[in-house]
Amino acid sequence: MPSFFLIFSFILGTIIGSFLNVVALRYNTGMTLKGRSKCFSCGNSLSWHELIPVFSFLFQKGTCKSCKSKISWQYPFVEVLAGLCFFMIFYMFPPLTAAQSFLTVFYLLITCIMLVITIYDIKHKIIPDALSYTFAALALVKLFITPELSFALPSLVDVLAGPILAAPFALMWLLSKGTWMGLGDAKLVLGIGWVLGLIAGISAIVLAFWIGAIVSLIWMYVVMKRFKARYEIPFGPYLILGMYLVLFFGIRVIELPL
Repeated sequence: MPSFFLIFSFILGTIIGSFLNVVALRYNTGMTLKGRSKCFSCGNSLSWHELIPVFSFLFQKGTCKSCKSKISWQYPFVEVLAGLCFFMIFYMFPPLTAAQSFLTVFYLLITCIMLVITIYDIKHKIIPDALSYTFAALALVKLFITPELSFALPSLVDVLAGPILAAPFALMWLLSKGTWMGLGDAKLVLGIGWVLGLIAGISAIVLAFWIGAIVSLIWMYVVMKRFKARYEIPFGPYLILGMYLVLFFGIRVIELPL
């Protein structure tokens, strides 16, 4: 894959990431995606040069040009994150043929969904059903499409990977009445299992728990202890992070012959 194409993929990702920020912030608020973006503080419409991913934030020193109110670091962070994800997808799954292009588009689509879920879950501590169901449906459909873009029945293990991995999360939700784990996490894991398969899916979940535990401990002993603040840490972003660590870097914490 030529270097200039990979650079373009990063730039494309930052542009899409800017749009996904808007989608996540307006989702379930009654606001539509129509109309120009506005400053949430002063309500002024933003001009084109205030909407350049990452650079506008840096040039304006993280403040609104009109009212000088602070702009959340979420915007450039998501833009850069989306750029890196797009870069990795084009690098790992380059669209050199029609079949490879299908795989590229598939991972780009689910990445957009994952980014919106991550933003929404962090802000609202809930994973919207419409997003998790769409993700799971795309993952399930992909199971029936071969690398040659023909239809074929997947193995029973691949089909059951999603439900098997999701079942413990649903059980934790049921037994704890939602205090240990949200049902949205089970729905999210359903799609992760169908994307990665059973063994790789287990690795993603284990990584999510490890990373989540480390971050939670840091939060408890540094932030909560110092500021006496309580904060519910959503688990969805860790599951998504675990999925991409396995997908992009092939990390495995368990190996079983299946």
